[in-house]
Amino acid sequence: MAGVACQISISSSSTLRRVNHRRRCFSGSPENKTPAVLKWAVGGVTELLRLFSGAPSSSSIPTNKDRSKYELSAGNVDDVMEILRSDYRNAYFVTGILTSSIYSDECIFEDPTISFQGTELYERNLKLLVPFLEDASIELQNMDKSESSERNYILATWKLRTYLKLPWRPLISINGSTVYDLDRDFKIVRHVESWNVSALEAVGQIFTVKSFPFGD
Repeated sequence: MAGVACQISISSSSTLRRVNHRRRCFSGSPENKTPAVLKWAVGGVTELLRLFSGAPSSSSIPTNKDRSKYELSAGNVDDVMEILRSDYRNAYFVTGILTSSIYSDECIFEDPTISFQGTELYERNLKLLVPFLEDASIELQNMDKSESSERNYILATWKLRTYLKLPWRPLISINGSTVYDLDRDFKIVRHVESWNVSALEAVGQIFTVKSFPFGD
């Protein structure tokens, strides 16, 4: 989003408040297949972006004009799905506009490069990345739910595409999915991304030079 590229991965990520991974809600966590060096590199890039951008405080983060959107609550899984669909229409991965009230304050966010805890931190990271994105979009392709006495979760599949505002204007293009694990109060407690490319391939897109005209 979480990520993203930095976007992506970085899509949503930070070097702060890394979490202990003793708890797993499903097999095949994206973190298990990612080299530790790559995770540290992504975290380092994110931290540099934070420093060079002036590290906006939570009080300086722009908010949605419709403030009531942030106060929505969910009484069942279908309510959460409806709110998430609205957030995807707002392209929350690439705009930072999301309904934070449906997330636990201590929600865990993971993608193939990094993991951290805290919804406020996730919002801050998204806002940090937005100025570096150009012609960004995320398309929700499908959303399903699973309800049981042991676990409620929502699975969304999506396609993300954005250029980065770097001199060589790299294109980031990833098909992915996000699992939203819910607690008994229908709050999202885990937000876990998986991608159709490896973490190394995703980060490699940042350094791929595309052919485009100069000076036109």
